[in-house]
Amino acid sequence: MPADPSATCLIERLTRSEGEAWRTLFDQAPTGIVIVDAEARLLLANDAAQALAGRMVEPVPRGAPVGELFHPEDRDKVLAELARMGAGLGGRSAVELRLAERQGEGGIPLGCSVAMVAFTPVTEADGAVSGAVIRLTDITRHRVMETQLAQTQKMQAVGQLAGGIAHDFNNLLTSIIAASDLCLARDDMAEPLQADLLHIRRSAERGAALVKQLLAFSRRQTLQPRIIRLADAIEDVAALLRRLLGQRVALELDLELPSHMIRVDPVQFDQVVVNLALNARDAMPQGGRLTIRTSNITLYRPLVRGQEVIPPGRYAMVEVSDTGNGISPDDLPRLFEPFFTTRKEAGGTGLGLATVYGIVRQTDGFISVESTPGEGTTFRIYLPIIPHEEPLQREPPAHQRAAEPAARMGAPPGCLEDGAARRGTVLLVEDEDGVRRLSTRALENAGWRVLAAASGEAALQMLDAEPVPPAALVSDVVMPGMDGTQVVKAVRARYPKIPVVLVSGYSESAAIDGLPDEDLHFLPKPYTLRQLVAQVDTMVAPPASG
Repeated sequence: MPADPSATCLIERLTRSEGEAWRTLFDQAPTGIVIVDAEARLLLANDAAQALAGRMVEPVPRGAPVGELFHPEDRDKVLAELARMGAGLGGRSAVELRLAERQGEGGIPLGCSVAMVAFTPVTEADGAVSGAVIRLTDITRHRVMETQLAQTQKMQAVGQLAGGIAHDFNNLLTSIIAASDLCLARDDMAEPLQADLLHIRRSAERGAALVKQLLAFSRRQTLQPRIIRLADAIEDVAALLRRLLGQRVALELDLELPSHMIRVDPVQFDQVVVNLALNARDAMPQGGRLTIRTSNITLYRPLVRGQEVIPPGRYAMVEVSDTGNGISPDDLPRLFEPFFTTRKEAGGTGLGLATVYGIVRQTDGFISVESTPGEGTTFRIYLPIIPHEEPLQREPPAHQRAAEPAARMGAPPGCLEDGAARRGTVLLVEDEDGVRRLSTRALENAGWRVLAAASGEAALQMLDAEPVPPAALVSDVVMPGMDGTQVVKAVRARYPKIPVVLVSGYSESAAIDGLPDEDLHFLPKPYTLRQLVAQVDTMVAPPASG
């Protein structure tokens, strides 16, 4: 673009009195400063202004529209402010605007800075406005902290509600499953009634799966993290995805190598990928393409993605993109809330993405979503990279792990033997009446004498009247008054070597926090009576014969 004489005159007039000293101050000022002419064309922009717009490598050139420094959605606001000054209405000193989005390695978007922008007109002797000075004060960190606090408080409140519901519901499911097992163990059970009981039990197990999703969202489920290579994890689950997606949806993998290592629970990571893939499949009823891409990125400043704020660091990123219907902008802010679904007509539970969010956050990762209605949706997961010196822990492929949850449930309900000889005493502490009563019956049927207490305080009173030390302690974690950890500490103050089973619907780490690991075991709710009896039998050595 040829030089504009009036623009040159404007620059000379602004710099004449200070010369080189003015230019040094201009270039090194910590605040962004931009000078534009009357046509809103850029004349000068210091390094701070170019950096805020992510243009240090390729600065916006002189003569270009000043709007190139700003976010596309905010450019009209800039022009409106300049037009306002051109009309002689003066400049404003506090307009919050977004700068142009910065790009990282490989064109990966890194978000945009936010600035408080002040407009000051440059006037001639006759009062005509010949240009403007625009000052940019970076407030990105302030806005990041505000967004992060609001999002944290919101998700924390919803998570506490979900976790509380899950805890109470787990107690109910434990009672239902236990009562079903006891009834199914009877030899005189009529066949139609047995079929009805099996239906009740299976329904309770489906309820347990929903509770597990709630606990995942509230970040209170049990995780077993391992160090794995990201590309290996994606390739392992790909075989399962191809079967789930069907013939109409093409799966494409674009895995960056070398792939860095991450620390995740492999089973839960599979669930995250599968949930996102099934969501994408449902958004493409006529078929389409699902692309899973991995890359390694480094963030040098916080990255704001919607309501998610990702701190600086090195991340392995998983990008899951589809060519489906997309998501309405009105729905995006609520997408990860439990029970919120965009597929009401399809019977969605609204827990799939909530589960994804909870697992990712409990793994110290972050997740963001971008979507354009009619074009598709992209989810990005950011997982911290693990240093190479930590040992790699390989897991079997997802299709081999698929049967593990069923195997861990134990054998089908059968006869719980009515033990005649007492094998020792078990102190059982459980505030839920149904769970306490049914657990007592199961342990007694297995040959144990049971001291059943509804609270920690009652359990200690029973111990005071008990002449023989109990062989084991089984205690719920979340109870009114003394909680499970306090019960364990009080009982072990008397009997330091007593084996302990803590039962809870929350995660193992939350249940045993602050307790020594020696002879301490964890049983997640809802559990079967067989699992309870097997756990007690396993940890208590049988008495010597003779």
